[in-house]
Amino acid sequence: MSLRITAVDSNFEREPLVRPFGFKGGYMREIWQTVAGLESAVGHRTTGLCTQSVLWSDARVFAATSEAAGNSLMFAMTEFALRRALEVEFETPIDLLETLLPATHEYGCRITGCRDLRLTFALNALVGLDFAAWLLYARERGVSSFDDLLPAAYRPALSHRHAKLASIPLMAYGIPLDEIEHAVTDGYFFLKIKIGADPDKDGDPEKMLAWDMARVEAIHRAIGHVRIPHTRDGKVPYYFDANGRYDSKERLARFLDHTRKIGAFDQIAILEEPFPEDYRVPVDDLGVRIAADESAHSDHDAAERIELGYGAIALKPIAKTLSMTLKIAKTAYDAGVPMFCADLTVGPVLVDWNKNVAARLAPLPGMTVGVLETNGHQNYARWPEMCSHHPCAGAAWTCTRQGLFELDEDFYARSGGIFEESPHYAEMLFPGAR
Repeated sequence: MSLRITAVDSNFEREPLVRPFGFKGGYMREIWQTVAGLESAVGHRTTGLCTQSVLWSDARVFAATSEAAGNSLMFAMTEFALRRALEVEFETPIDLLETLLPATHEYGCRITGCRDLRLTFALNALVGLDFAAWLLYARERGVSSFDDLLPAAYRPALSHRHAKLASIPLMAYGIPLDEIEHAVTDGYFFLKIKIGADPDKDGDPEKMLAWDMARVEAIHRAIGHVRIPHTRDGKVPYYFDANGRYDSKERLARFLDHTRKIGAFDQIAILEEPFPEDYRVPVDDLGVRIAADESAHSDHDAAERIELGYGAIALKPIAKTLSMTLKIAKTAYDAGVPMFCADLTVGPVLVDWNKNVAARLAPLPGMTVGVLETNGHQNYARWPEMCSHHPCAGAAWTCTRQGLFELDEDFYARSGGIFEESPHYAEMLFPGAR
């Protein structure tokens, strides 16, 4: 049964951050939350949320424009795709994405002036539309659970059922050391640490390396001795994210040699995206698990990274659409490569879209629980107000306790609240409809 969209709408909110948020050598000061609305021929209405990240999606666009202008360009791509969706009949949201992505990417290339705009920029722009399409698909077919929402071909990759997920906070460049120590004291034990800083804003890779070495050494000295019950060796695992900032395998090897020297090497669970995506070299001889994130735009890109020896894939339904994520997850699962869910500093509703996927992935090697990165609580100035917009606000499984999300039967029965409408976001598109 094909599905046809008869009306669309969009809107956005600008959310200020607690402090400038640094990675990829740049700093964000606000994050736009966009909302996409769809209506079907039989009158079903759905809304899908998207957290825009121009800096993560394509740092060149972020550097070439003001922050607001970069966000406006991505939002224009969302609006373009929504209008195109009015012309498409589709069987599943995956079919819809495959139709819209090429045209949306080409439109993005034109309006940004980047003829080789990264595909992730277009995928990020399509997230809200894709989530709305999945909800519309569910309404049309009477589906009310995340497990039943998944097409049969993709279910084996998401067949686990965790009772607990480690909540992974993000330690960006500007996070003081005492906040990192306090996070561990509060029970957080799987830390994502940004490396690849540009301390003097001159692009000097040697200064970057020196900064990274000093930063990691200070962190390891502060928390490396802590013992925890959720890893097989009882040690705090480190998750380093370079966002493609290392220009060569040799320079990365020098960083890793330093971690050996200070005793941190064996605690590196993941080293994510060390190289620019066009730097294609084998990585299976580095001695650590290298993960692909933004370089794995699609299932085809993920397969290429796996061939190069990447030992983990970061899944981001909240950044690359659920539709593309399912295709990437199947590719990794078929190859026997571990997966985990990473964040995009999304709001509370999208945390639970991500949580639905993370809850169903096999544990990472060395872990006794699942994992989910979420850092919105660290970065949004209005986080409590954003939490109040969650349709299941206050549910126990929306909160982190001692570094863990506890996923009870209510979480699975309600699928993290994704099928329940948020009055706040619905009102942004359909005033007075409730």
